[in-house]
Amino acid sequence: MAKVFITGGTGFVGYHLVKALSERGHEVVCLVRPTSRTAPLEPFGVRFHPGKLHDVESLVPALKGVQIVYHLAGTTKALKVDQFFQVNEKGTESLLEACRRVSPPPVVVIVSTLAAAGPVKKAEEPHREGEPSCPVSWYGKSKRAGELVAEKYAGEIPITIVRPPIILGEWDKDGLEMFRPIARTGVHLVPGYRRKYYSVVYAGDLAELLVTAAEQGERLPAPSTLPNKGQGYYYAAFDECPSYGELGKLMGKALRRRTFVIPVAPPVVWTVALLGELTAHLRRRPVVFHLDKAREALAGSWICSAQKARQQLGFSTPKSLIERLEQTVEWYRREKWL
Repeated sequence: MAKVFITGGTGFVGYHLVKALSERGHEVVCLVRPTSRTAPLEPFGVRFHPGKLHDVESLVPALKGVQIVYHLAGTTKALKVDQFFQVNEKGTESLLEACRRVSPPPVVVIVSTLAAAGPVKKAEEPHREGEPSCPVSWYGKSKRAGELVAEKYAGEIPITIVRPPIILGEWDKDGLEMFRPIARTGVHLVPGYRRKYYSVVYAGDLAELLVTAAEQGERLPAPSTLPNKGQGYYYAAFDECPSYGELGKLMGKALRRRTFVIPVAPPVVWTVALLGELTAHLRRRPVVFHLDKAREALAGSWICSAQKARQQLGFSTPKSLIERLEQTVEWYRREKWL
């Protein structure tokens, strides 16, 4: 058992991680803001530490006696480009600086994203750890910037980075937006005409990998050592890599709804994304589909191999993708989200 500190613990993946840690008997402390929704975590006996990710001085006291830090906090949508970097890069730097000031420094597991690597060059060749990173969106670029910050601190702090692809599961509000059109209309819109393939991971399986990565995963090499490509990085995903149209069909099957897949011309995708961007600025609130997401949607296939995590850490996906989708739909309906 260990004392654990989590940023982003009140989010979707955070719920699954807190659940996994609590089941193991760990003492869990979550960084929270005044607006954080803490009620779902209260049954797990979590302690909450009020503070801000960018306030190093407020983080240091909370980290004393902590053996493991899970950094999940980040933003996937923003009104301005610099907001991506302020959270995903500068927020990571603040947390690691606070960890550096604690003796001994805790093990830090950072949840990044496949977007930091960019789309694959060939649909049949999934990303593997150690390949060059070529992000195409501001979100991906900001998360890659956070990774580079972590690499600079690697000589002083034991750090592991996990890059998940699309994450689905209970409590997922963004994923809900993929299910809703199918549930309501039986239509699944696919951006562009070119067939693109996607890796997916279930949040509970990802949480299990994060716990194992903290206990026995590789750490990033110190900047002064010879580079070992991919050391300290892991991907997590199902072996299945459906096209976006196939993923919609699987969601329809989970919903028990006949689903029609309709491709959308790129100019229309860009127009919808632009309208979303304008709406976001008018309402001063980010939307799910915007120009940055359109860049990712039209860029190509987003697939990765979890072979390294399976071999080194015993990562597994005990249920199939369709079983997890059905499980998620059942939860959505039980909670009246659908």
